[in-house]
Amino acid sequence: MYNNLLPPNTPDSEQQLYQRALALAGYTMKELAEAAGLPIPENLKRDKGWVGMLLEHYLGACAGSKAEQDFPHLGVELKTIPVNAQGKPLETTFVCVAPLIGNIGITWENSYLRKKLRRVLWVPVEGERNKPLAQRRVGTALLWSPDIHEEQQLRRDWEELMDLIVLGKVESITARHGEILQIRPKAANSRALTEAIGEFGQPITTLPRGFYLKKEFTATLLSKHFKI
Repeated sequence: MYNNLLPPNTPDSEQQLYQRALALAGYTMKELAEAAGLPIPENLKRDKGWVGMLLEHYLGACAGSKAEQDFPHLGVELKTIPVNAQGKPLETTFVCVAPLIGNIGITWENSYLRKKLRRVLWVPVEGERNKPLAQRRVGTALLWSPDIHEEQQLRRDWEELMDLIVLGKVESITARHGEILQIRPKAANSRALTEAIGEFGQPITTLPRGFYLKKEFTATLLSKHFKI
């Protein structure tokens, strides 16, 4: 059953990584977890990163919890994306933490977000809640880089959002800001505060924020490449 699954060592090339991802298509979470000897959580409420961790095992990701791409030697970021039966994304996609202080000298060209999105291995996974986790299947992977138009969209949104942060308006940023990119609070609980700049330049504490790609953008991305 598992002849197509490759050993979890670090891939030597982008093409090898992509072929590994393609080989996972059609397998259920149960099949992959059993072959890897990993327990399956009842649901993903307390184990939100479990699917990504399972796929990283088979793809040979080596970054771990480090603040870099999942495959830094290849310059590739792995993003699992839960989809419905029609192949439409079910939620926004977290990219990276938004820097709230120390932003002097940061431009779009040298931003961490651009580095993360320069080359992405998208792996769709069935994600509808009425389907047990064990029965959900992996979809066909997509290796993607932003085209000129997409990069322009990302840059505009990033610059708008970062301007608000630098001007001390982080508390006024809502999920409606940005065309395809948004900033939202990202914290385990309301006590996990971090430093930021207030409206009058004063130090404040606030919830950590994260950059997320909106569902409409990832839906367009998938439909364009898979002709959904």
